[in-house]
Amino acid sequence: MTHSISIRKRKELENKFIKIFEYDMLSVPVGFRRILADDLVSAFESRVDALNQAQTNLQFKAITEGDVYVETFKTRNLY
Repeated sequence: MTHSISIRKRKELENKFIKIFEYDMLSVPVGFRRILADDLVSAFESRVDALNQAQTNLQFKAITEGDVYVETFKTRNLY
């Protein structure tokens, strides 16, 4: 996977993840915290890349009132 964010921004995100989950990772050794933060950044980056790719593949079609069919039906009053 090619990285879509700079190394500096990646390290900033890792540090933010470590800070956010600081309390939750108290029992995790410091080296593993870095590994976990790196994995979180990789997952986040992958999601952003997938969403960006999906967005570029979207095709919007404008609809007009004539394109919409609405049918109404009478229901019994249950109250």
